[in-house]
Amino acid sequence: MGLHVGIVGAGAFAQAFIPLFKAHPLVERVVLCDLDAEKLARSAARFQIEDTSPSLEDLCRTTVDAVCLFTQNWLHGPQAVEAMEAGKHVYSAVPPGISVDEIEKLVAAAAVSDAVYMLGETSYYYPGVLYCRERYAKGDFGRIVYGQAEYYHDWDHGLYDVARWRGGVNWRETAGIPPMYYPTHSTSQIISVTGARMTRVSCQGFRDVHEDGIYAGNDWSNPFSNQSALYSMSDGSVCRINEFRRVGHPGCVRMGLQGTEGGFEQSGDGAAWLRKDGERMENLDRLLACTGQPAPVSDPAESDPAGSDPMSRVTASDGTHLGVSAVHPVERLPAAFAGLPNGHAGSHQFLVDDFVQACVNRTLPPNNAWDAARYMLPGLVAHESALQGGALLPVPDLGDPPDGSGN
Repeated sequence: MGLHVGIVGAGAFAQAFIPLFKAHPLVERVVLCDLDAEKLARSAARFQIEDTSPSLEDLCRTTVDAVCLFTQNWLHGPQAVEAMEAGKHVYSAVPPGISVDEIEKLVAAAAVSDAVYMLGETSYYYPGVLYCRERYAKGDFGRIVYGQAEYYHDWDHGLYDVARWRGGVNWRETAGIPPMYYPTHSTSQIISVTGARMTRVSCQGFRDVHEDGIYAGNDWSNPFSNQSALYSMSDGSVCRINEFRRVGHPGCVRMGLQGTEGGFEQSGDGAAWLRKDGERMENLDRLLACTGQPAPVSDPAESDPAGSDPMSRVTASDGTHLGVSAVHPVERLPAAFAGLPNGHAGSHQFLVDDFVQACVNRTLPPNNAWDAARYMLPGLVAHESALQGGALLPVPDLGDPPDGSGN
């Protein structure tokens, strides 16, 4: 019997994931949920989904196995706990929560629940991050001395529309959320490569005076549109994280990582592997470009002699996994994903497969609750540091999963 998945929030972001959950061979049924009845009916018709639910509370009373949260970003933490307490597996868009208390409750709920929790952190599958994980595992960096990651997204690049969708009539009150309350695209890049956690932070903020008034008065009492944080890491290295929302830049999510033996850099000019002797690797731009990759083709008789394996990777010879790079392990994806929408540098299909596989097999997924805490807590404390003029503050740690696994 396949997985029954409820998708909560039928807004723009969920639209990119509904087709993937519907197509996954281990998912039997998708239920769509939204408080807005008109939006719910429109999305259900678009994706030919028969089953709907008017609220998360109602959905948790049904027989769905899993709940996927694509709601306003300040609701994720409490909603995830609510769903896990109802015995549902949880996939959550970022961030996992917006306070230390919410993150503590999230990890505590995951620790006592039989349900799977997974954060849909797209940066985990960015090509540069995949590339660095492989080279780090081989020891090519040596000992890490410095990491940097940044998420630059100016308001003029679609954020006004996003804020209006999320906040409704009073969107300005919620729009001024601190940049460091949305740090996981950046922090996860470093943490998921090295496994080191952030231990102390000093952060500075740029006080915004733009005429739109978003940072003049908001629900968060936040004056900063940009924040830069410097961290001490548990492996002895130093890490810098930038979260900018008012910046003359086309926008990016990128990282750099320097070790005693080699380093990885990304800039507007591309990506490179650097060594002390000055030798430059082959052009990484082509290797990391998300131009799509042919879906693997195999002999049906070899891959599934009985013709009964629902995860068979057999597909048409002209099938393509869209939006992925040459470093993405497309051979592990369901054949049904070939040709379907992908997004965020090829990450969407891998995240959906990670979650579904973890739910079906009852395994700990990447970006689990303990990972999510290590991605998120450094940002929450960084904002407090910025409010205190850059005070050096400790970053709490909630430990590893009960089985001892983790980054």
